[in-house]
Amino acid sequence: MTILIKSPSIVKASGTKEKIIKEYFGKVNSKTSEVSIAMMKSPEGWEEPGQTPEFNEYTLVLKGKLKLITRKEEIILSEGEAVMTEKGEWLKYSTPFSGGAEYVAVCLPAFSPSTVHRDDDL
Repeated sequence: MTILIKSPSIVKASGTKEKIIKEYFGKVNSKTSEVSIAMMKSPEGWEEPGQTPEFNEYTLVLKGKLKLITRKEEIILSEGEAVMTEKGEWLKYSTPFSGGAEYVAVCLPAFSPSTVHRDDDL
C-alpha cells in the first residue's frame, strides 16, 4: 500500500516556548506506529524537559543550532549535522542560540506521549 501525505498535522510541543511540530508520519497524521517523521521549528530560548524515551531518535539539523545534553555529554548540532540517540538513554533538547533551529526528527518506533517519559522539571 502507498500512503500519500499531502500535508502534516501540527502537534503540540512541550517546552518553555512555543515550538512548531509538523508531523508527516506517525500516530497523529498517518495513524502509523512503526515510525514518526516530523519537521521541528524551535525558537531561540526554547527548552524541553529531559526524557528517557522508548524509541530511537534520529535528528538532522536543517538550519540553526540545536543543543543536546545526555548523561555523558553535551552536543551542539549545526546545520547539516545529525545525531542518533538510543531508546532508554536520558536526553534533553534545547535551542539557546540566536535564531533557534529547524530540524527533522525520526523516531523508531513512532513517538508517543506515553513512551517519551518526560521529566517533571519544566
